[in-house]
Amino acid sequence: MSITNLKPPSSPTSPRPAPIRDTAAQDVAREGSSSVWYRRRAFYTTAGGAIALVVILGWLAHSWTQSGHVVSAQTLEIATVTRGDFVQDAAARGTVIAAVSPTLSSTAAGTVTYLVHAGDRVTKGEVLARLSSPELQNQYERERATLQSMDAALAQQKIELRQQLLDNRERADLAAVTMSQQLRELQRLQAAWALHVISEHRYEAAYDTFSIARLNYEHENQNAGLERQRILLELRTRQLARSAQSLLVDGLQQRLDELTVRSPVNGMVADLAQPDQSHVGSSVPLVTVIDLSALAMEFQVAESFADGIKPGLPTDITLDGQTVQGVVTGRAKFVGGQPPNLRQNEQAAVRIVMGEHKNVLMVERGAFLDPATRFVYVIHGDQATRTPIALGAASVSEIEVLRGLAAGDQVVISDTQDFNDARELRIAH
Repeated sequence: MSITNLKPPSSPTSPRPAPIRDTAAQDVAREGSSSVWYRRRAFYTTAGGAIALVVILGWLAHSWTQSGHVVSAQTLEIATVTRGDFVQDAAARGTVIAAVSPTLSSTAAGTVTYLVHAGDRVTKGEVLARLSSPELQNQYERERATLQSMDAALAQQKIELRQQLLDNRERADLAAVTMSQQLRELQRLQAAWALHVISEHRYEAAYDTFSIARLNYEHENQNAGLERQRILLELRTRQLARSAQSLLVDGLQQRLDELTVRSPVNGMVADLAQPDQSHVGSSVPLVTVIDLSALAMEFQVAESFADGIKPGLPTDITLDGQTVQGVVTGRAKFVGGQPPNLRQNEQAAVRIVMGEHKNVLMVERGAFLDPATRFVYVIHGDQATRTPIALGAASVSEIEVLRGLAAGDQVVISDTQDFNDARELRIAH
């Protein structure tokens, strides 16, 4: 087509083309039950989707929280609960020590001179050291001189008191003789007065003289007795004073004898506590002696066993592969004599038997079970459940089960601190 054949645009007054017909005239708005049902279906669909979402999120959260309590079976130490006879014991490492190791001390201040050296073998009664104490020696000499003076004074007093007793007895005897003489004179005058050859006045005078002589005799006799008691009491007092002085001297003599330090046992000198030729005070340790014939075992046990260990419990002591019997006495003492060639500070294994329990439930103890344990994990298939229990007596390798478990149960006896007290565990095999 050429440009000349194009028509000019239509003017506003030109007629518009007819519109295309559609279905708008056929659409009619409907009121009633159909619109309500559509709205409910939309609500139910939305609510169901929300619930499903919550369930899925909850399952994911539960799976996430439980994922930290999945443990490998290779990391768990598992033991089976059994029933049988249970021996309650405890194990310890022991050291051979001297059961008798007296330390000898000075009895007075002085200068010490040692006659032995540390490590020397000594016999009972052998001189180990000597103390020189001039002060104690002077005190002993003074008190001994006082005792000798008291002995001399007591001997002299005995002579004087004996003389006084004789004088008193002599006066009493003279009074008795005088009384006898006056009695005979009275009897002669009484016979003469009966014949009326003397006057009554003379007879009465003779009777009065006899009465005076008799009273004088009685008084002298009583005085002699009282004087004798007084003299004996005074003599007893002086003898007691002398005895007290003698005890004082004997004590000082004993202290002087103790300045010579002697070994109380057959053994070995363990330690010299002071330098040789040094001045020491009273009651200062000087030397320690070990009785090599009386050795014992010193041991330490775990605190959980401490309440069950009492004196008299039997022990098994293993020395160089040989087991000997012993008994707990605060230490372990050998029964039936100590083994030969035993050395001080030698190491040994000690097993203390605290009792036997017949037909009880028990489980291997492991390193993390003790009587204070209140929960364990019991295994059921690939699950482990935290179960409350009560445990009783413990031994080196086993522990008694009081309640919470049954024979055949498998329990976790390894460390469970990392499980954070979870109620259940999943075990990955």
